[in-house]
Amino acid sequence: MIRELTCIVCPQGCSLKVELDGKNIISVSGNTCPRGEKYAISECTNPERCVTSTVRCENGEVVAVKTDRPIPKEKIFECMEIINKQIVTLPISIGDVIITDVFGANIVATQNKF
Repeated sequence: MIRELTCIVCPQGCSLKVELDGKNIISVSGNTCPRGEKYAISECTNPERCVTSTVRCENGEVVAVKTDRPIPKEKIFECMEIINKQIVTLPISIGDVIITDVFGANIVATQNKF
């Protein structure tokens, strides 16, 4: 089986082809740097994503947040359920940890709210 991907590690956007034998990777081609091969292997074996969203403030506003590191792709919906239940008290500053340890990542503020 061949899986085609576009590398998102750098601006080149290499077209990658990953040859798989079930869940085992046989080869990666199309990458112009070692980072592309690493990305392809990760994407096919353990895909991860950063999550961006908003959290409600007690005054009715919302504050932008994101995970401080990627989480397993299959945990995104569970992560969003946790985020959607959270209500914060202002003031909030960029980088403040809103929720700790959500599948190995912290949810942090990405904007200031006073």
